[in-house]
Amino acid sequence: MSEILSEEGRHLLLEPLLANGWALAEGRDALVKTYEFDSFVDAFGWMTRVALWAEKWNHHPDWQNVYKTVVVTLWTHDLGGLSAQDAKLARKMDSLL
Repeated sequence: MSEILSEEGRHLLLEPLLANGWALAEGRDALVKTYEFDSFVDAFGWMTRVALWAEKWNHHPDWQNVYKTVVVTLWTHDLGGLSAQDAKLARKMDSLL
């Protein structure tokens, strides 16, 4: 089972993500990132690839798609904050671009 990231875990796992365009959400313990694609088809294709990994790992993003923009919020709902699973899914999302 996952647990909330410790301060050390936050430094190790979140710093590289923050350097890669992720940000800490305002008002809650979550990561956010906006992805821009060339078209709706590109955005939806990426979301489909992410969805396969999210389902495999049983860790699903909160996301919104409007045309070629996808806004993602990651946090572990069961814990009410960030866990290693969020960092893992964020890295996978970036790698699937």
